[in-house]
Amino acid sequence: MNSHYEEELIRIGIAFLTGGIIGMEREYRSKPAGIRTMIMICVGSALFTILSKEISDISPDRIASNIVTGIGFIGAGVIFKEGLSINGLTTAALIWVTAALGMAAGLGNIVMVGVVLGVVLFTLFILQYLQDLVDRTHTVTVYKIKYAHHGFSQRELETHFKQLHIRFTLIHIEKEAELISITYRIISNIKIHQELNDYFINNNAIHSFTV
Repeated sequence: MNSHYEEELIRIGIAFLTGGIIGMEREYRSKPAGIRTMIMICVGSALFTILSKEISDISPDRIASNIVTGIGFIGAGVIFKEGLSINGLTTAALIWVTAALGMAAGLGNIVMVGVVLGVVLFTLFILQYLQDLVDRTHTVTVYKIKYAHHGFSQRELETHFKQLHIRFTLIHIEKEAELISITYRIISNIKIHQELNDYFINNNAIHSFTV
């Protein structure tokens, strides 16, 4: 085996390790797109980059430029709506970055792979603690509350918000037969959110609520 193919195999190996490291983080957090998915994305991107360079010396970016478009479809597949929240955005962004790292490995830019992988891991692990700190003091949540219009009122609800010193914005209100469905955007710390959840759970006038 000549040195040319050995170098290409090393690049594929680096892409394999890079995808595996990022995939392990997703597996650890029980997120979609785990080890196998991230490895295949990173290795596939590296392989396409290597092949695009070999196929055409005039325009080596012809195949590689389409990797970004293809990865967009995979990333869109892991974004989903659960209740009033949207999940999967971080995983979709990681898929995009993993493909970029695979392309860098395919081009042989190993230093760039190492630096960016370090930045990615710092963002995923260290900045998570900063995000948790921010969430404890400033959490934005959308609540959808249903109550019987003859046993409760919007005024009572908003009075309770004010007593808890909650910043709130009315988003939507709708009447369904005997029920009022009302949606608020609420900003407060995590402790107040827990108190609010307890209030809704223990208040018999509240038919249901969704966070």
